[in-house]
Amino acid sequence: MLNQFSRTQLLFGKEAMEKLAGSRVAVFGIGGVGGYTVEALVRSGVGAIDLIDDDKVCLTNLNRQIIATRSTVGKYKVDVMKERILDINPKVEVNVHKCFYLPETKDEFDFSQYSYVVDAVDTVTAKIQLVMEAKEAGVPIISSMGAGNKLDPTAFEVADIYKTSVCPLAKVMRRELKKRGVKKLKVVYSKEQPTRPIKDMSISCRTNCICPPGAAHKCTERRDIPGSTAFVPSVVGLIIAGEVLKDLAAK
Repeated sequence: MLNQFSRTQLLFGKEAMEKLAGSRVAVFGIGGVGGYTVEALVRSGVGAIDLIDDDKVCLTNLNRQIIATRSTVGKYKVDVMKERILDINPKVEVNVHKCFYLPETKDEFDFSQYSYVVDAVDTVTAKIQLVMEAKEAGVPIISSMGAGNKLDPTAFEVADIYKTSVCPLAKVMRRELKKRGVKKLKVVYSKEQPTRPIKDMSISCRTNCICPPGAAHKCTERRDIPGSTAFVPSVVGLIIAGEVLKDLAAK
């Protein structure tokens, strides 16, 4: 019977679509990368999605985040993403978690419930904890390395973390995971040398912060505020989604 996933089924087959419908994917970080990952997963037939992020849509997100529009500025990203998901496919089970994932909040999550975990967060501490929790639960995970300050979307590739080079974030992750005895981790990374952002304080979040008062995490807390484009994070998010879908469909 013709349905919204018929064109996908022509390539994946009926059995794979049934596997996707029965899968539950947790996406940590619903920003430039994570938002596009969720979009592709939902449009491809994944039946349950967990959205984890404590951030709200900001004016500066409009240049790259699929959920960011003038009407969504100031709203929680997970709420906006949930509404979008259900507008695409009302049958999806959407679980929303308005929190910043850290070792202190890890007990709020039961990783054994997930079919796959997507790490699209920014901090090394959170990334390491996600990897450790997923590995302990025996759940596959894929991590996004640095997408900020990049201009070449064709330079991104999928690799094991220990096969990566150039990317500063991947270097830190290699070191920390090796310390913890992690043997492998699928990542998306780029060999492009990061571009240094132009120092223009008239357009910097550092001096023109518009985060709402009382926000749990402000961009001014960052050691470095990266530049970004519409065409890099989106590509990373879609590459990640493709890997998740292929792995789930092949199970």
